Amino acid sequence: MSTPSSARPRRRRPRTPASRRPNWPSCVAASSRQRLPDADVDARWLEAAARLAARARPSSRPNPAVGALIVRDGQVVARGWTQPGGRPHAEAVALATAGAAADGATLYVTLEPCAHDGARGPSCAASLAASPLARIVVGCTDPDPRTAGAGLGALEAAGKNVILMPIPSVEASLAGYLRQRREGRPEVTLKLATSIDGQIALADGTSRWITGAPARAHVHALRARADAILVGGATVRADAPTLDVRLPGLEEQAPERWVLTRGAAPPGWRALAAPEAIGAMADIQYLFVEGGAGAGAAFLAADLVDCLVLYRAPIVIGKGRASIGDIGLASLEAAHGRWRLADRRRLGSDLLEVYDRARCSPA
Repeated sequence: MSTPSSARPRRRRPRTPASRRPNWPSCVAASSRQRLPDADVDARWLEAAARLAARARPSSRPNPAVGALIVRDGQVVARGWTQPGGRPHAEAVALATAGAAADGATLYVTLEPCAHDGARGPSCAASLAASPLARIVVGCTDPDPRTAGAGLGALEAAGKNVILMPIPSVEASLAGYLRQRREGRPEVTLKLATSIDGQIALADGTSRWITGAPARAHVHALRARADAILVGGATVRADAPTLDVRLPGLEEQAPERWVLTRGAAPPGWRALAAPEAIGAMADIQYLFVEGGAGAGAAFLAADLVDCLVLYRAPIVIGKGRASIGDIGLASLEAAHGRWRLADRRRLGSDLLEVYDRARCSPA
């Protein structure tokens, strides 16, 4: 005999952990401060928009790389990301693609829509306010003083259901832009390719090749996502590196080439006198420091490295050339607690380890 439905135990839906619930900002109206239909679903769509934003790097300069999705009834009806040169913005691309399908839909966008009109058209906030979208979920407020909450306010004033949902993957996708806006400098990644015992070359300087082809291809992929690459003056003089991108389909990527030197830069290069002068890179969001030991040490000593990418080959060199020079540490205590392991994987026979600054969000 079957059990009456009224006697069956009710299945409770698991609650969203407090750490994953959205923080409601003061700029969101009380009418919008409702419990989300499904916060986890919104977070997943925002994460997808953050992955989409990667398509805009580095061609979106000088604007941030932003991703946008328009979702209706659980289905993606439009996608957008910042176009080369910074325009059109991701939201504008997605809205134009969606057309009538935007009616009653939800927009997921990684950065607060701009609130200032430009020479090429109205602000994204104004366009979205006039659109038939029902909900707008934003992953990060824009620190640009021309927007800085005004975009959310304009949407709210237009009666849109506006949700601000900060999540780590979205902030990570905007790391270079946020760093430049908040600190006046680019996000800095330092690359090291070493033997097991931390050497980057034999004693005579021979270094080709310590790591294998998969690791070297990974380096080229990181180059393709950078706005600029920097090496030390000794590296330029000894190796005359091209610092180009040698991957199929990405050969046209040409990050700016910078050299750490107090002298004149070679033709086709730009000079940075010292890491502390990094504020001169006002148009650079992502800087990739490739070495050598002196340049890496200088940026570490200045506490200007946000991410450290280490490729470790399964070889022992012994007496050779160390990967990093003196960084001025006075004790081992000062060395601990600065870095946290963010990723670890094998690339062929080599090991890739990615470290982020312990006090910063992943980059």
